[in-house]
Amino acid sequence: MSQIDNTFIKLRARLRERDIKLWEEPYYFDGVGSIESEMDHLARDLSGELGISTSDCRCALAELQDSALRKLAARREFNDTGLATFNVRCVDSKCGTSQMMEIKCSLSGLGSDLQKEVAKKLNLSDASHVKCIFGGRIINGLRTLASQGLKTNQQLMVVVGGENKRQELHERIQRIRADVEIVANADHRFMKMEDQDGRPIFLPPDENRSLLMALGMYEIARAAMRKENYDEALLLLLEADELFSQCNSKFLEAVDNYALINLDIVWCYLCLKNITQLPDAQRRLDICERSFRKSYGEQFNRLYAIRGTSCPERALIMRLHLLQGVLFFHQNRRDESYERLEEAAQALDELKVDDNALLTLVEMGFEESDARLALRSSAGDVDRALQFIQARREKVGEERRNSAPLRKVNQEMREANSGREWVDPRSVFRLMEMGYERCLVVEALKRTKNNLDRSVDLLQRHSDELRANLPAVPPVDESLLSTLLQLGFQAPSARAALETTENNFRKSVEFLLKSFVNEAELLAVVEAMTKLLEDHGPSGSNRATTNSSTPILNLSVSKLNFIESALGMAKSEMESYNAFKRFNENLSENSSNYLDLPLVQEEQILNEYRRLLER
Repeated sequence: MSQIDNTFIKLRARLRERDIKLWEEPYYFDGVGSIESEMDHLARDLSGELGISTSDCRCALAELQDSALRKLAARREFNDTGLATFNVRCVDSKCGTSQMMEIKCSLSGLGSDLQKEVAKKLNLSDASHVKCIFGGRIINGLRTLASQGLKTNQQLMVVVGGENKRQELHERIQRIRADVEIVANADHRFMKMEDQDGRPIFLPPDENRSLLMALGMYEIARAAMRKENYDEALLLLLEADELFSQCNSKFLEAVDNYALINLDIVWCYLCLKNITQLPDAQRRLDICERSFRKSYGEQFNRLYAIRGTSCPERALIMRLHLLQGVLFFHQNRRDESYERLEEAAQALDELKVDDNALLTLVEMGFEESDARLALRSSAGDVDRALQFIQARREKVGEERRNSAPLRKVNQEMREANSGREWVDPRSVFRLMEMGYERCLVVEALKRTKNNLDRSVDLLQRHSDELRANLPAVPPVDESLLSTLLQLGFQAPSARAALETTENNFRKSVEFLLKSFVNEAELLAVVEAMTKLLEDHGPSGSNRATTNSSTPILNLSVSKLNFIESALGMAKSEMESYNAFKRFNENLSENSSNYLDLPLVQEEQILNEYRRLLER
C-alpha cells in the first residue's frame, strides 16, 4: 500500500461526497476533452481540504478522469456490440499484483472463452493454466459469464500457473483435489474428524464426505500459506469454500473451520495486494466475526474469562481486527479503521513471546509452534508453558483413549451398513452400554431414524418383534471362503467378512482390504494375488505344472475373474495409501497449528497502515 493509493482513496471519497463527476461539465466536454483550467482549480481546492500537494492532487484527478472515461466508452461498446470489458489483475505469490490488463469478452461466452483471452494477452499456450476469480469464486469454464454474475467494467483477479516444484500450478491443484477425494473416500482410515481436544465428530456418510473433502483442501491450503505461496493457497481455499457451501449448514456448526477459511481468504487477498476485492472481503469478514462472537461471546468475553486475554485464540481475533482496519481504510472509513488497528496493536503487543523463552522450549525438544502457543497461554512463563504442553497432550490422549470404543463401533457400523441407511454410532454405543444387543439396537435406531428415546422404548417393549424382523443371516459360502483363503486372507477374517456382507464377494474383499493396519500387509496380499494369477492364469498355466514347488490348483474361469477383480481393488487400495502419503507430506501433526500465527507479517502491515492514517 503506497501513499499514491492513499491519495486516490481520499480523492474518490471526497468526489463522491461533493457529487463531482469528472466526466461531465465543467470538467469535460464531448468533442473538446478535459477542461484543464477547471481541473487545475479543482486540484487546488481539494489539495487544501485533504492535505495533498497540488501537483499530486492534479495527477490523481487526471487519472481518475481517464479511468471514468474508459468505463463510459466500455459501457457504450457493450451496448452497441455486446462485448464486455474487464479490468484484470494478474497476481503471483512473490509480487502481489504483477500485471494489469484490459480484456474484452462476450457475456454470453463461456468462462473458458475468458481464460483463452487472458492466455492470449499473456502469450500462454495453454488457457487451462489461467484461473479467473470474481466475487470470491473461481469462474467456471463450462458456464456462461452472464450466468456467473459478471458484468462489463468489473475487476477480475487472475492467477496463472507457473513452475511450482516442477509441476504447473493448475496440475498440482488437480492432483491435490484427486488425492483429497481418494483420502476422503477411504472410510475414515486416513482422515478422522475430531475437535481440537481429540473428541470425535460423527456425521452421516454423505455430509461426512463433503466435509472431509472441504477440510482436506483447507489443510493443504494452510500448508501453502505457511510457505507464503499465497496464489496457490487462494485457489485451494476457494475450492475448499465451494465444498463447504455444499455441506448442510447445521453440520457446519459442528466445526469452526468455516469461519477461519473466510478469514484466510481475505488474508490471501491482502498478501497478494488485491484487497480491492472489497465486497467479497467485507462479506467474508462479517461471516468470520459472527462466528467468533457466537463461539467466544460478545466482545469475546466468554473466551477471555475462561482462557485469559493472552490465549492463543486471540491471535485469530487480532488478525480479524487488522483485516477489518485495512478494509475500513480502503473504504475511507478512517475513524473506524483507526479503532480496529488500535485494537489489533494492543492484542499484538500482548501476544508477543520472548525469543529467549521460545528458544529455551525449542532446545528442550518441543516444536516451535507448540512452544509459541504454550507461552501465549502462560503469559510468557516457561515453567507454566511446560505444564501447559504436558496437560494438553494428556487431555488429547485421554479423550482419544476414552473415545476408542466409540470409534470402533463407528467403524464397524460403517463396514456393516455400507450403502445402507446411516445409524448414529453414538446412539449405538450408548444403547449397547445399557446392555442391549447391537443387532437389536441397530434395527431400533433405523426404525426411529436415530431417535434415542423412541429406540429405548422399542427395545424395552418390543424386543421380541425387533428380533423376529431381523434379516436372516445366510451361512458362509464355502466356495467364496476358499477363494478368499487362496488370495492370502486369514480364515477368521475371511469368514467374518462373508458373514458381515452376506456372501457378497466384492464387499468381502473391500472389507478385508480396509481392515489392514498398515501398507506392508496390503502389499503382501497384492504380491500374493499377482503371483497366483501369473502361475495359474492362462498365461501362467505352464509354470504351474512344471514348477514342482508350486501346488497345482484347478482354478475355474469364474474364480480367476474373482481374483482379477480382487487384485484391481487391492491396487486401488494401494493408490489410497500413496494418495495419503502425498496429502500428508506437508501437513502439521499439531491439531492447533491454525492458532500458531508468528504475527511478523501482521506487525508489518499494521505499522504500514498506521503510518498511512497518520499522514
